[in-house]
Amino acid sequence: MQPSTAETIARVLTEALPYIQKFSGKTIVIKYGGNAMVDKELKSSFARDMVLLKQVGMNPVVVHGGGPQIGQTLDKLGKRSEFIEGMRVTDDETMRIVEDVLCGVVNKEIVELITQHGGRAKGISGKADELIQAKRMLLKNSSADLGHVGEITNVNTSVITQLHYHKLIPVIAPIGSGENNESLNINADIVAGSIAMKLNAEKLILLTNTPGVQKDGELLTGLSYDEIQKLIAGNIIKGGMLPKVKCAWEAISSGVNTAHIIDGRVQHAVLLELLTDRGVGTLLSS
Repeated sequence: MQPSTAETIARVLTEALPYIQKFSGKTIVIKYGGNAMVDKELKSSFARDMVLLKQVGMNPVVVHGGGPQIGQTLDKLGKRSEFIEGMRVTDDETMRIVEDVLCGVVNKEIVELITQHGGRAKGISGKADELIQAKRMLLKNSSADLGHVGEITNVNTSVITQLHYHKLIPVIAPIGSGENNESLNINADIVAGSIAMKLNAEKLILLTNTPGVQKDGELLTGLSYDEIQKLIAGNIIKGGMLPKVKCAWEAISSGVNTAHIIDGRVQHAVLLELLTDRGVGTLLSS
């Protein structure tokens, strides 16, 4: 006999209970990007996930990207995007556009969605209270000027601690504060990883547009350091996945308990990874 809807719900809640108990009071840093940021249903499910995590006692911290939205805005303005080693060359005008899109559009939308689903969130730039201190990035073995592209020099999480105290979900745009308070555009994965390390977070979760780390088309659900090194040496982990894995492993090496690279194209991906036995991605642990 097929279980009723009520029985199915009861089974799901029972499965989630030990995870809720285990992670209550813990900080979970989530890098939000990819398809999850542009698909209407996925955006809604992500916002509901954040509200639920907060409601059951966890402390989610959201760090968001916005590359596609920035690219679309630049295209509309007739400004060509140039990339060097995967990083957007960011002159003064582009930096103003990046900041307008990340802080004035994307960040506000995430906060509004969380609010619509009954949560309380506060959107901030990484420049708030010098949360993310940075310097201009210089490429090795190249004289190319990336402009307002930054690398992190320090993280001051006092503003996040205050938001947690007031039971607010921090939603952070990856803009750093450079010399003379100039704005610097920083990779959102790196910002999320750095914040997770500084907060001694329980988990770092990176949403992607892939199922996770794969080998021969098969999802690798769990990886240790030795396994990661073998996969990198064998050119299995490569391309855009390589910096994500390195970012995740650096966080683990600095005290974050586990890191997850998960499929943001799946509705409620964060809940499935955190509160169920099966998950929807790759778990990296020491």
